[in-house]
Amino acid sequence: MAPETKRHIAAGGLRDLVLYFLRLGALGFGGPIALVGYMQRDLVEDRKWFTREDYAEGLALAQLCPGPLAAQLAIYLGWLKGGIFGSNLVGIAFVLPSFLMVVALAVLYLHYGGLPWMRGVFYGVGAAVIAVIARSAVKLARMTLGKDRLLWAFFIGSALVTVWSQSEFVWVFLACGAASVLVKTPPKILKSGSASIFIAGWPAALFMGLHGLAPAGTLWKIAWYFTKAGAFVFGSGLAIVPFLYGGVVKEFQWLNDRQFLDAVAVAMITPGPVVITVGFIGYLVAGPAGAVVAALGTFLPCYLFTVIPAPFFHRSARNPRIKALVEGVTAAATGAIAGAAIVLGRRAIVDIPTALIASVTLVLLVKARKIPEPILILAAGIVGWILGGRGT
Repeated sequence: MAPETKRHIAAGGLRDLVLYFLRLGALGFGGPIALVGYMQRDLVEDRKWFTREDYAEGLALAQLCPGPLAAQLAIYLGWLKGGIFGSNLVGIAFVLPSFLMVVALAVLYLHYGGLPWMRGVFYGVGAAVIAVIARSAVKLARMTLGKDRLLWAFFIGSALVTVWSQSEFVWVFLACGAASVLVKTPPKILKSGSASIFIAGWPAALFMGLHGLAPAGTLWKIAWYFTKAGAFVFGSGLAIVPFLYGGVVKEFQWLNDRQFLDAVAVAMITPGPVVITVGFIGYLVAGPAGAVVAALGTFLPCYLFTVIPAPFFHRSARNPRIKALVEGVTAAATGAIAGAAIVLGRRAIVDIPTALIASVTLVLLVKARKIPEPILILAAGIVGWILGGRGT
């Protein structure tokens, strides 16, 4: 175990953290933005297993590196608690429950000709999720920005860019981090002057997708394409959706538009990281083998991009320049989360019923804090199924 992790052991051991992420992966609805909010609330505010500085470091590193935001933050927190071994256990615990769920749904989808009821459920779930995201963004802003006007400027600028572009850009995070360094530690900067899968012997069912038996060549394409997706897409797990659409639907034509939208809906109505939709897509293309290959290809780059720089990033956190960089990046990241809430809200809140669902959920989150989020999400899904149509 890395020496720098010892100070974290007293408050919540690695076993407790793994169990927490196993539960979050199984019950944590709302996508990446809501998930990082849950981590901040549960691990920093309530249980105090990590300091605010630890959380801010992890969030900044996750925003600077490509890959799914929530999974990277979880891996970093696992590394803080137990080094490489801890990051491995936490990463698996966080991703495995939702992966198994989407594979199970993919089996049903493949054998029963689609899941039309999902669209009705998502009608309500999507609206409730916006309330969860909005509340998380407010709490995160209060925790990370304080009364620092410069950080609030970064927050507002990043939020506006996100709303205008409807996506997240790593250069915004880098620019805010660099500006924070220049403003908060200019003398030191000036002084230093630096700125092949084998099918033989395996049951054919492992490789059966929508179009029958998938050849080994397709599995290689899945592995390479989803590895690129995990290595070059920045921002939250939602940022990977347009990238996947371009390849899965347009380039390779593995799925049509309706099937791809169903895959995204599956990710939104199941707990855990939204990017786990890759498991559903992989299953439809090449069966269980495709699901495993797609998931490994997507998550391996983000794992490496987190654990490799983690020791340096953590050791340097008290350096004034690194601290200023982290503050600037975190402010921009928080602004992007707030902007994403607005962007997603436009898509999910489309009429009076969805507006009411979002409003009621937000009121309950603020006033009735003892009601677990999964219960609210489930209730919203049932209401959406009723109002939005059971099979439309």
